[in-house]
Amino acid sequence: MLCICLPGKETSGASDTVVEGIIMGAQASRERGLNSLDNPGYIVSVSPHIFHKDTSQRIFLDVLIALVPAFIASVIIFGARSILVTGVCVAACVFFEWVFEKITKRPNTIGDYSACITGVLLAFNLPVMIPIWQAVFGCAVAIILVKQLFGGLGKNFANPAITARIVLFLAFSVSMTNWQTPYESVSLWAYPIDGVAGATPLAIIKWGDPANLPGIWNMFIGVRGGSFGETSNLALLIGGIYLMLRKVITWHAPVTYIVVVFGLSALIGQHPVYHLFGGGLFLGAIFMATDYVTTPQTKLGRLVFGIGAGLFTVLIRVFSSYPEGVSFAILLMNILTPYINRFTETKPLGGIKV
Repeated sequence: MLCICLPGKETSGASDTVVEGIIMGAQASRERGLNSLDNPGYIVSVSPHIFHKDTSQRIFLDVLIALVPAFIASVIIFGARSILVTGVCVAACVFFEWVFEKITKRPNTIGDYSACITGVLLAFNLPVMIPIWQAVFGCAVAIILVKQLFGGLGKNFANPAITARIVLFLAFSVSMTNWQTPYESVSLWAYPIDGVAGATPLAIIKWGDPANLPGIWNMFIGVRGGSFGETSNLALLIGGIYLMLRKVITWHAPVTYIVVVFGLSALIGQHPVYHLFGGGLFLGAIFMATDYVTTPQTKLGRLVFGIGAGLFTVLIRVFSSYPEGVSFAILLMNILTPYINRFTETKPLGGIKV
């Protein structure tokens, strides 16, 4: 039985009559078996009422697939040590998650691939020559301190890989700024494997001689200094397009983030293309500013997140003592995400604010 209550003039006892009618209708439906799974009819249940075939495991697997082009590019540009650092970070993150859940007697979640993604993203944010034990320490920070101690997947307030990178940068600033660059300028088809220490394009803009800046094409394909997973903007862009086609992410946060960085850096007299391709903007915008847990849930909220992250990134890059600001910007916006959700959430038709 379906009861529809239309607005009208309120009379004494009208509310009680409606409630009684609903109760009587539900009782009649049960007597006729209309709420039974064995009979057609209306089924009364709590939300959610809409289910989707995609699981967390499927979504995380798509993210891992999207990271493959950047991983391949890092191996070509920086050599086999990128494989070592990435493999160690993934193994360490999975291990720490398994051990913590074993000790605390929580359900095992290593099969959902979320720890693997944290390991890959953290590795991609590290210099290729970082000491392995420091990378493992970063994995412990990401999984235990940032993720598990806050309740596990879906309950962490900040992106684990971003937070771990910042902790590593503050604790081991020398090794975290020991960048490797390709041995010499090369064409698209002839990458060298050897590397020498050098500055990132953003560091050159801030402190060095602009004559030493790499070409724009080399920066776009990844032949420059920086964290080994962030340099190839082409590979990261391919991964981002894959995620959008798979409907894993939407365009709102990453595109807004990139556009704001480009526009604001041009507005204050910086070289916008170097700010676009010379740091970790594409890695952060595509794979970290789209995290389901630590970024807004509404489309308007994602736009606000992208605007705020872009603003903080440019301010830190230009006016602080540190040439890169993506990690700090995303962490700051992670902290603001609950407030963005609150002010941008949609209200049910006819709903009132409480």
